[in-house]
Amino acid sequence: MAMTNVTAVPKYTTKTQLLWATAATAMAVALPQVCHLLGAWLGVGSRLGEMLLPMHLPVMLIGLLVGWRAGLVAGLFSPVISFLLTGMPGVLLLPFMTVELAVYGLCTGLLRAVSMPGVCRVLLAQVAGRGVRALAILLAVYGFGYAGISPSLIWMSISTGAVGILLQLVLLPSLCHLTEKKA
Repeated sequence: MAMTNVTAVPKYTTKTQLLWATAATAMAVALPQVCHLLGAWLGVGSRLGEMLLPMHLPVMLIGLLVGWRAGLVAGLFSPVISFLLTGMPGVLLLPFMTVELAVYGLCTGLLRAVSMPGVCRVLLAQVAGRGVRALAILLAVYGFGYAGISPSLIWMSISTGAVGILLQLVLLPSLCHLTEKKA
């Protein structure tokens, strides 16, 4: 009897996936605003959002819970809608953040049915998302002469967001586990 690395996960209709992607997008737009308000109250400004990476959480969570289509849609639209409504992320970072979040949603959704610890799913998606973002930045700067950002942004965003990265590794598998227990 052959062993498989795929676990049974619920399948959702396209309509349900779209509804969940819309909810995740709304949360991905709202959470950074909460962080910025809290940051202003604490006197750290937007730094709190840069540290906690609040936009990443709903995108990755929806991928893990609903699948790659919902994760990809939420990842693609969250930064664009946030930019249109709030001006954040800034126009120079928008394409890179859009690529990164789309990869997060896609990867968490694709890894959803793979039999491995939840923390490994999140870690693999983080590496893929940050890796693609880094490649996009390097291609923009060195391939197309994009002068709006520096390649040093790659490491700076990882070090600044270390708390958020750790939060994702702890919180997302825990939320998935709680959701699976209730199902």
